[in-house]
Amino acid sequence: MPRPRSGFYSTIEYIGPRPQKPKRRNFFGGWVIIVIALGIGFWFGKPLVPFLKATQVDATMEQASLLISTLEDSNKFGSGLAAAALSHSGDEVAYDSAYYKIPYPNGDVPSGKGMAADVVVRSYRNVGIDLQALVHEDMTENFRLYPQLWDAVGPDANIDHRRVANLQRFFERKGETLTPSRNVSDYRPGDIVVWALANAESHIGIIVPGPGNRAGEAWVVHNMGAGMKWENILFDYPVQRHFRYPSKDEKAEAEK
Repeated sequence: MPRPRSGFYSTIEYIGPRPQKPKRRNFFGGWVIIVIALGIGFWFGKPLVPFLKATQVDATMEQASLLISTLEDSNKFGSGLAAAALSHSGDEVAYDSAYYKIPYPNGDVPSGKGMAADVVVRSYRNVGIDLQALVHEDMTENFRLYPQLWDAVGPDANIDHRRVANLQRFFERKGETLTPSRNVSDYRPGDIVVWALANAESHIGIIVPGPGNRAGEAWVVHNMGAGMKWENILFDYPVQRHFRYPSKDEKAEAEK
């Protein structure tokens, strides 16, 4: 008869975590949290709904025409510049940053092409100011004071005024520089704004009133790559620089 095994072999050891009694599933707990979260979101988000709907406004050229008439009745230079920008906002312009050899002065790239700086140049030209000539003259006398970003060895009247960095430097030197803010009342029709974009590039546009009953708002005429736009995007990007040109001193000098 076989001998019984010792106690060492007669027990089976369990190695692992102690078995736990299954917990009772709380069916309502998760749903209650979700309902509460949705309720809070609705309560705090409800006041934003009219605002979000209001921002989705498609400005029309009929509204632009009415606004242009009002702006042109003003004797303020900025209003005239804003009217010129609004008139330009209806043009079909394909974004094109290519180099063109153009006449001088009052030269321009083909009318159906252009980029951000061309919006500003064309708007100023419509009120009798040729930024191509003014930038070229200042760069000819003060070339080293302008950004040295394009391996240029001297001024180039074909392209210098079409570069945002050069326009920014010109407005810094010759215009009135204002402190950028997020207060819409600090911006007037005809003001020039330069934004810092996420790709480390700069963008430029002109402040104009909004359409219809939003005429008291600061909208923008610009071309960021999708053609000419009249939009409510002033604070969609960080405002880097804020200018008025001509400055008060230059206006006074011109009136003498």
